[in-house]
Amino acid sequence: MSNVTLVVLCAGNSTRFGKSVKKQWLRVGSKPLWLAVSQKLSSYHKFEKVIIVGHSDEVGYMRNFSSDFVYVAGGDTRQDSMKNALGKVDTRYVMVTDVARSCVPEDVILDLIAHKNAGDCIVPVLDVSDTVVYDDVTIDRDKTKLIQTPQLSKTDILTKALNTKDVFTDDSSAIKALGGEVRYIYGSTKSKKITFGNDLSDIECLTKPDLVYLNGNGFDIHPFEENKKMFLGGVYIDCGYGFKAHSDGDVLIHSLIDALLGAAGAGDIGEFFPDKDMAYSGIDSKILLEKIVAFIGNVGFDIVNVDVTIVAQKPKISSYKDEIKKSLTKLLQIEQNFINIKATTAEKLGFIGRGEGVAVISNATLKYHDWTQQ
Repeated sequence: MSNVTLVVLCAGNSTRFGKSVKKQWLRVGSKPLWLAVSQKLSSYHKFEKVIIVGHSDEVGYMRNFSSDFVYVAGGDTRQDSMKNALGKVDTRYVMVTDVARSCVPEDVILDLIAHKNAGDCIVPVLDVSDTVVYDDVTIDRDKTKLIQTPQLSKTDILTKALNTKDVFTDDSSAIKALGGEVRYIYGSTKSKKITFGNDLSDIECLTKPDLVYLNGNGFDIHPFEENKKMFLGGVYIDCGYGFKAHSDGDVLIHSLIDALLGAAGAGDIGEFFPDKDMAYSGIDSKILLEKIVAFIGNVGFDIVNVDVTIVAQKPKISSYKDEIKKSLTKLLQIEQNFINIKATTAEKLGFIGRGEGVAVISNATLKYHDWTQQ
């Protein structure tokens, strides 16, 4: 064994990417980019451990995709994420890469490992061929280098180097600041980094997402509560009573959230918004749906359509259907014709038929965001 752990950093917010999806969640075929990159790098060398560092809101969802990796929640900065990851590293060496550098060739990985004893940090670099100007002064391009990842470091030295308030953009800078020895190997022009959306056209190893439609269903039911306002789909229903619930009790939105999460394979509403968490006590359910819609977009999906069935003996829903549809159009960020609202009674049977509450059944369809079309 090589005594090397691989760390793949995937916890960023993609603020410069300019797309509705985070770059780590771009689909390559049917796989999110972070998974495709991690599996590819793992195939080049038998690492003793592979650690995936994901955004704290997404790391639980990541675990659904593979049990071959160790998952760690990232921090507010790259450096914080690295510290979290290093807490799980028990090998002498650690190789760190950013998921945005998605096409690193096998020979770069093997060359890094072959040189692991050559210094405290081994870094792939490219020479600069263009004229370089710094602060309006032309400088010697032969003395400049383009730094790439992955970088392979001695774990104990990197841990010490990052234990500072100083901020570093890569591992070699931190180790050099500590006085450590940084050695360079030749990198690869194929190791291009995805930073902005228009970088995608230059990344040769990426394949377009599969055209797949994913369906999920949701069901929720709530009893009535007197002297409480009723909301369905974010619309106030003027009837003199509302729903007994931890939040505002919008049974339609709760059902719809579960349908969206079901289609994404992301669990259920209780996992995102526990009913024992007082932060959600009495909360407007529209806020919850907005958070889920943002999550669905971040992890690489577009909402195709939703179909909702409201089962209620009372109150009468028919006059509110158009208003509910308009509300959901805004919340889901899709066209009104892709939202269908149905209402029916329980024919006076059971809990609902006795006028004691309302149930809602929802279906939602998602597809992978096609980043090649933007």
